[in-house]
Amino acid sequence: MMGAAVMDASIGAASAIHHAASARLAVWRHRAGVRSSALDELAEEVPVALEYNGVSHAVMLATPCDLEQFALGFSLSEGIVASPAEFYDVEIEHGAAGITAHIDIAAGAFMRLKERRRSLAGRTGCGLCGVDSLAQVVRPLVFLAPGQPLSGAAIRRALLEARGRQPLNRLTGATHAALWCGRDGVPHMVFEDVGRHNALDKLIGGLHAGHADLGDGFVLITSRASVEMVQKAATVGIAAMVAISAPTALAVRTAQACGLTLVAFARGDDFTAYAHGANIDMETA
Repeated sequence: MMGAAVMDASIGAASAIHHAASARLAVWRHRAGVRSSALDELAEEVPVALEYNGVSHAVMLATPCDLEQFALGFSLSEGIVASPAEFYDVEIEHGAAGITAHIDIAAGAFMRLKERRRSLAGRTGCGLCGVDSLAQVVRPLVFLAPGQPLSGAAIRRALLEARGRQPLNRLTGATHAALWCGRDGVPHMVFEDVGRHNALDKLIGGLHAGHADLGDGFVLITSRASVEMVQKAATVGIAAMVAISAPTALAVRTAQACGLTLVAFARGDDFTAYAHGANIDMETA
């Protein structure tokens, strides 16, 4: 009886755990040679295990918010499910060691996943995580149908408005953001995470959950444009990406090959088109 009571208490304690997006810690600040004590707000990064039909597939370090969108977006951008229709449900479980996303997917999608025999181990700064052959690094992508032309005015407006749409980064200074912007540059959706890939996956999940028209806008990312960012966007049908920082050469070649319009070094009034620059409307640039 006592053992059962202890077990019940342990289960209750575990179920009461909830990971916040940030934590306030005591620090010593040094300014102009003067030291003072202060409280600083820091972004949390928590291990998030993604389980598909009861089988562990990936563990990523992520900001512990918007995890339902993260699970859907990761599943789509990694090609685990071909469409949201194959993504049945997700249950988020907080525990002392981290968070588990229990994901229920269609039998066909689960069979494809098992055939891939991949085991991922993610880090917030990682590139491609845990692929087990060189052939998996650059996966084949369907050539994207051209979306609506981008305009320089829309890019500049998105950059300007993005500054006020990142509350967690404003609080901690440690997170990336991925924003979905309309053709006029107005951000309609934004997600933040300590990992740039995670922020994009959260956005992809949010877009599909909201049945957004992916041909009627573009993604703005507050990070560099690496190949996996291009791959994730192209896999789900996003035809245009704007990055604040630099692209990699492999990202540019991948964008050129799959038809994704790639703009980078987008800061203030300036930007550089690296792939399919003809899709930028110069009359409104």
